[in-house]
Amino acid sequence: MTNIQLPSGLQVFERGWLSSNNILFLGSTSRALVDSGYSKHAEQTTGLVSAALQQRPLDLLLNTHLHSDHCGGNAALQRIYPELQTLIPPGHASLVSSWDPVALNYVPSGQHCPRFKFDGLLLPDTEIQLADTPWQVHAAPGHDPHSVILFEPRSQTLISADALWEKGFGVVFPELDGETAFDEVAATFDVIERLDPRWVIPGHGAVFGYRAEVLVNARERLNAFVKNPERHAHHAVKVLLKFKLLDQQQLPFADFVEWASNTSYFQLIHQRFVPSVTIEHWMEQLTQELVRSKVARREGDMVYNA
Repeated sequence: MTNIQLPSGLQVFERGWLSSNNILFLGSTSRALVDSGYSKHAEQTTGLVSAALQQRPLDLLLNTHLHSDHCGGNAALQRIYPELQTLIPPGHASLVSSWDPVALNYVPSGQHCPRFKFDGLLLPDTEIQLADTPWQVHAAPGHDPHSVILFEPRSQTLISADALWEKGFGVVFPELDGETAFDEVAATFDVIERLDPRWVIPGHGAVFGYRAEVLVNARERLNAFVKNPERHAHHAVKVLLKFKLLDQQQLPFADFVEWASNTSYFQLIHQRFVPSVTIEHWMEQLTQELVRSKVARREGDMVYNA
């Protein structure tokens, strides 16, 4: 295994798939955190951060984008560290100010995010000091239209959020709303290719050494979605179902169906791609696929996270 050498003062808390990874920067005069995980894990997030800080304050919180698994711990951190300054990408700033959980996609995705405040904007094409080192901020639309990625050129370290994982990338949510965004994903891949990172800290999964085939495989996956948008939509609903199971751990199948029936993204995808199939039958098919993939378990009327 490659000996990964990240910049000094940087710690990565690998969290899994319900919560995004958290990246903590310990500088000589300030401390910063990138992304705060999902609300259900807020106590764990604050515990990890507090233990690493060793009674020092957290000064800065950055969100690469405002999906619930990346900013769900914001409110908890802001309560614990009252002087904390929070920076978010500019695109959704007005929605955070007025707190619109529908437009912020928390209600449409059937997820939860406690209300938080922000103090400034994480602007693309600027630099920000993290652990005494300047990091570049780059726009990375696609998965989310306002997402950003962070790059440190000396060590060639990339914080890629959900723009690129070692084996794939995040669901392209604008496409589920009927907007064109696959081209934006491809453009973000071009940005990453130009940056030519050595190390990648993804939003989910382990830190990895960048290799050309990672981007080749991601482009192939994207092209498959472009040729067959239904394939992408099918993948997206399974991701949302898996997220629900990660959150709840277990629930009656009838409640699983009711939750999907009342979640906007499921309604949109059902109407666009499988209107001739009842939601109950569709959910039965999807659940069986999750079970076959060994990411869910079905026992009688109950569905479990596997």
